[in-house]
Amino acid sequence: MYIFTLPAEQYDETNLSKQVIRHLILKHRSFAPDLREKKQYYKGDHKILKENRKNKLVCNHAKDIADTATSYFLGNQIAYKSDQDITVLTDALELADADETDGDNGLDMSVYGRAYEYVYPAEGETILRTKNLPPERTFMVYDDTIEQKELFAVYYYAKKDDSDRTNTIYVATVLTEHYKYVLNIQDTNGWQPLSEQAEPHYFDRVPMIEYRNNKLGIGDFELQIPLIDAYNALMSDRIQDKEQFIDSILAIYGSLLGDDEEESSEAMKALKKEKLLELPNGTKAEYLTRTFDENGVEVLKKAIEQDIHKFSHIPCMTDESFGGNVSGVAMEFKLLGMENITKIKTRYYKKGLRKRLQLFANYLDKKGIHIDVTGVMPTFTRGLPKNLLEISQIVANLWGKVSKKTLLAQVPFVDNVDEELAAVEKETEESIRQQQAMFGNQANEPPEDEGVDEE
Repeated sequence: MYIFTLPAEQYDETNLSKQVIRHLILKHRSFAPDLREKKQYYKGDHKILKENRKNKLVCNHAKDIADTATSYFLGNQIAYKSDQDITVLTDALELADADETDGDNGLDMSVYGRAYEYVYPAEGETILRTKNLPPERTFMVYDDTIEQKELFAVYYYAKKDDSDRTNTIYVATVLTEHYKYVLNIQDTNGWQPLSEQAEPHYFDRVPMIEYRNNKLGIGDFELQIPLIDAYNALMSDRIQDKEQFIDSILAIYGSLLGDDEEESSEAMKALKKEKLLELPNGTKAEYLTRTFDENGVEVLKKAIEQDIHKFSHIPCMTDESFGGNVSGVAMEFKLLGMENITKIKTRYYKKGLRKRLQLFANYLDKKGIHIDVTGVMPTFTRGLPKNLLEISQIVANLWGKVSKKTLLAQVPFVDNVDEELAAVEKETEESIRQQQAMFGNQANEPPEDEGVDEE
């Protein structure tokens, strides 16, 4: 995992050094081939396509692993809960397209091992936006202390002059704690003055968030690339063996198809058309075929595929073991490996979400809207089919022993527990009133005074 650091005492956000930014960009570009390789594998551009062979089959386990892991982790929208009213915050996140950004972040985490999110005010508008940025052109810079505090973030791209291909300019957006710079940096070792003006962004923190897939920033299929290559090679060779079997050579012993080349050619044409061959006594004909162990190849194929899913901890959802209406406990055991790595993803993603909430709170505070985000808890819901019958049985067995609010929270199709609880209580009260009216029982009402005079 690469980390970009800078001595804290040499950093001044009001006086950036283009030479330092250029050095960091060049260092990041040295890691770009590794990042591009991961993206290519996700897109299906595998190593086998560059090999000199007739058959080149791509079995894209990389995409399957990344999509499955992302859907399980962030397939459902993240919910935010708090004891206070955070409607203003959740509305701001909705307008900022945070849900879409979360999905893009999750996929980048799975593919690259990290993701970057930019929070910014929309041009000409007062609302905030969130944007997922490509890791191939984005990085965060920390100080060299043990705390590794964020100094600034850089998003860049290379711009070349068509008239002079050797003159490369890096257009870099640098985001510090209080300012935003858009720098034009020449790819040269010479000194370059900082002539661009700083633009305040009013977030009071670096408005870029780095999410890590795990401590080392490793993608979900990154370590299984050699196994994926082996699987592609095996399947390609398998097709080639089949083709060679079909294109078998006919060997004729003790006879000829013709006296010369022309007669032999005509005889071969007739043989292909009629599928009939007459030979004199004492001669024979047979096909020369390449023998191969089909069962052995199938065993090897299954072994490689099982290892891909085993070591990535992402199960094959089309496997027959996932068929049928399995119990919740059985499903949890089957998904134990994926659940473990998802918990790691969740822990690191929550850290990034806390910064996102703080950025939104700081920006809204400048507009006179104060929100305390310390008690806001993001809630993740796994993208997994639910056994509703089993859940209903659990709720029924625990009814009266556990609070209604807790039990209703276990039902997957209940979005708002408080509203559902209020609806249940209202229906219960209405049912009691109907029963009382049916039997003429006015509970707790004193008898009417019939007007008897007291003597």
